[in-house]
Amino acid sequence: MVQLQLQLQLPSLFLASFFSAPAASFSAGPRRRLHRRPTSSSAAAAEMDAANPSTAMYPLHRCKTIYLVRHAQGIHNVEGEKDHSAYMSPAYFDAHLTPLGWKQVDCLHEHVKNCGLAEKVELVITSPLLRTMQTAVGVFGGGDCIDGVGSPLMVKNAGHSDRPAISSLNRPPFLAVEACREHLGVHPCDKRRSITEYRTLFPAIDFSLIENDEDVLWEPNVREANASVAARGMKFIDWLWTREEKEIAIVSHSGFLYHTLSMYSKESHPTIREEVGKHFANCELRSIVLVDTRSVLCPYVSMACFAFLMQWLVSMLQCAWVKSPQLQLSWKDSS
Repeated sequence: MVQLQLQLQLPSLFLASFFSAPAASFSAGPRRRLHRRPTSSSAAAAEMDAANPSTAMYPLHRCKTIYLVRHAQGIHNVEGEKDHSAYMSPAYFDAHLTPLGWKQVDCLHEHVKNCGLAEKVELVITSPLLRTMQTAVGVFGGGDCIDGVGSPLMVKNAGHSDRPAISSLNRPPFLAVEACREHLGVHPCDKRRSITEYRTLFPAIDFSLIENDEDVLWEPNVREANASVAARGMKFIDWLWTREEKEIAIVSHSGFLYHTLSMYSKESHPTIREEVGKHFANCELRSIVLVDTRSVLCPYVSMACFAFLMQWLVSMLQCAWVKSPQLQLSWKDSS
């Protein structure tokens, strides 16, 4: 599991978020000639600035781009956002998407197609719940399925969708993974169906990584703690790094995404922490860069720590020298 500690053990992986923002505007302005030579203090400050750059470089082969998507609006969201106790209703067991949710899916599908993202994604990972799988195949899947051509990602009207079958033709692999599920337990909307049933609804999704046919992780009386969700999310991110794919889409849930990203951004600059730590809207997509820092960042930080310790040691010795005449006499005697 990734360790987020500042002192002896540093995170082996970290997330750098990319959000749409206008490019910075730079103006050259009039050229000015400086006649004054830099003082020793200004030179020292320049050296410190150079030693602590505000930007960083990482080799591309040590990076992955992951596209995080929260599922579109589910039937449980409609009432649950008005009254949180509605999430306890058995009527929302393994909640499916609403008609508005499917409109959100169609909009995001057009976006990823028009911007070229649909062709970049090498793997789509989805939580094995109805609403996330509907979102995943709707956003990253192909068009309407043609009879006899490939295995459909979703069969017609799967999960009360009133939608045609979705094609897997020329689409990346889809993989169901339990590690990116929502909080486990108590809420019926977060309990999944059997894998046997899902395979009939989503024939082209790969369920091979799920060990149990029935949902043995969900407990009716115990709700998974936030810290447990965050720890599970960090393990999931570490597992992503073991994959060979470089561009991966993940379709998951509000709580899972929030607690995972909040854990990773704890030591970030407040601006980044605020940006990354926001709750996802339904069917929102965010692009994140995953960086392997085990052999890139750690040596640099170790040298910085070493330099800081040496500066501190020199300062302590200087203070001791000034405050201790006996130490000065001892030095003179020895020389």
